Amino acid sequence: MKKICYFSALFLMCISLLTVGVSATKMLVPGGQVVGLQLQDNTVTIAAFDKALSGPAQKAGLKVGDRIKTVNGQIIEKLEDVRYALERSDGMVEMTVARNKKTDTVRFAPSITSDGPKMGIYLKQGISGVGTVSWYDPDTGKFAILGHGVNSPKGELLNMVSGTAYKATVMTVRKGTCGEPGQLMGAMKETDPVGTLYKNSNQGVFGKTQTGWPGEKLPVGTKEDVKTGPAVIRSAVKDDTVQEYSVEILKVYPNAGGAGRNILLQITDPALLEITGGIVQGMSGSPIIQDGKLVGAVTHVLVNDPTTGYGIFVENMLDAAA
Repeated sequence: MKKICYFSALFLMCISLLTVGVSATKMLVPGGQVVGLQLQDNTVTIAAFDKALSGPAQKAGLKVGDRIKTVNGQIIEKLEDVRYALERSDGMVEMTVARNKKTDTVRFAPSITSDGPKMGIYLKQGISGVGTVSWYDPDTGKFAILGHGVNSPKGELLNMVSGTAYKATVMTVRKGTCGEPGQLMGAMKETDPVGTLYKNSNQGVFGKTQTGWPGEKLPVGTKEDVKTGPAVIRSAVKDDTVQEYSVEILKVYPNAGGAGRNILLQITDPALLEITGGIVQGMSGSPIIQDGKLVGAVTHVLVNDPTTGYGIFVENMLDAAA
């Protein structure tokens, strides 16, 4: 977007007919680039109010976070449904909203402006944020982000119906401290998406791209290849520059499944510790490389120790990407 949109990472911020199997010959390009994400589901919620125009709507009882279910009898599943319902209204708006597991109906007359009636309501569909590219497969155009799923405000895996990824850059960093995870604040660099998203799973968000990202392919490591000891992660925590930072793999959990807690690692690189204090929200997906192989991706930070966090095996991500 030429109009720069800022995203606050919410996680430590995500179709082939054949299952991708991990083998010694599988090669992927490690990521590390920051991307802006827009994941859309079939819910439309109130994100904010216009102070000058939202008086009637707020007086009727609408609140930020309300999920709009119907407008003048029309079922709402996307932003365009609201616009279409308002165009057909007779000047009054009857809106059914869901809040705290309850449903309520409100009725009000929108504010009158020189451009016509306005509700003064800002709406959103789905969730936006930033994350880090884990890997890119030039042979298929597939790519992976985050290493974990994106949840809805209810804490459930977001039922994504569509999504897009945009090239982004880091604008500011809030360092992580004990008890307070840090954050990357990013901005989209371009109006055109770098790829479309097709799957949001517990092992990451997956998409396809026509352009991809440059880089040298590395062999994929299996869980048997991962061992305690030195490794590196790739991340962009300044602008959009990807760099390698040293880490120490403290423990490996080969039987932990695919929920993103297969590798326990600690940041040891002084430069990264100086910038971020450790692992911060927005670094999810940073690829983990050990002995020249792509073995995993960063997924979580320990709240009481921002230098330490978890990662997922890359082979679990590949299985989920199919």
